[in-house]
Amino acid sequence: MGDNEPLLPWLVIRQDDNGNRYRVGRYATRTEAERVADRLDASGRSGHEQLYIVERVRVAP
Repeated sequence: MGDNEPLLPWLVIRQDDNGNRYRVGRYATRTEAERVADRLDASGRSGHEQLYIVERVRVAP
């Protein structure tokens, strides 16, 4: 990792059926973020359509 890269570069984002996006958490590795997203996706009990997305933080040069 370079000096400008964040320590927790992987985000889990929840997107609801209206297109609203909310950051759920930040993680050190993609694997960790995907594991959390998969667990949250499997426990979707709210009755609403929700999508959990893993994204990498982009740092401006």
